[in-house]
Amino acid sequence: MAKPNKKGPVKTVDIYCKLCNQPLFKYRKAGKGALVKSFLERITKDYTVKPCICPNCEKQFARETLIRGTAAYKFIGGKVWFK
Repeated sequence: MAKPNKKGPVKTVDIYCKLCNQPLFKYRKAGKGALVKSFLERITKDYTVKPCICPNCEKQFARETLIRGTAAYKFIGGKVWFK
């Protein structure tokens, strides 16, 4: 399968923790669908200290995985929101 486009989209979204509204990172999102995963190479600004753990409430919001051979975070349903 093809790898995701490295340059990727221009549109950025802010991703927040659903529990405490802490900003987690800025992400270059493609398309208008739901937020299911985020490729690490598309994250422009990361506010987390430990990967996949909210820095404020210490809850896990995603799992580290490989998607099409590229490192990514797969979000746990209902743990994050974006605008």
